[in-house]
Amino acid sequence: MTGLKIDHNKVRREGMRWTILLTLNHARPIGAHEQLILQTVQGVYTDATPAELRRELEYLHERELLKVEKAPSGTWRAGLTRHGVDLAEYTVDCEPGIARPEKYWEG
Repeated sequence: MTGLKIDHNKVRREGMRWTILLTLNHARPIGAHEQLILQTVQGVYTDATPAELRRELEYLHERELLKVEKAPSGTWRAGLTRHGVDLAEYTVDCEPGIARPEKYWEG
């Protein structure tokens, strides 16, 4: 039997994306500043960096799951799109790239 090779970087990226989506779902309807999102992500991934967070925010933005506002001062804010809300609320299927757990409850 061969050992199963786990891609830890992939697991981390996809898990971080799900954490970001949940954070922004709880921050609705106003969204959240990147520092708040980073602090929440660091509750799960203690060594998460601002650059890593921005990379995943961009990824989710490109998938049209969230909107990112980049202020002239250099700070970012993010909020979910309707597609992001639907994904966070389990009303649509989740495509690969986000570690959304399987729904195990009814309702």
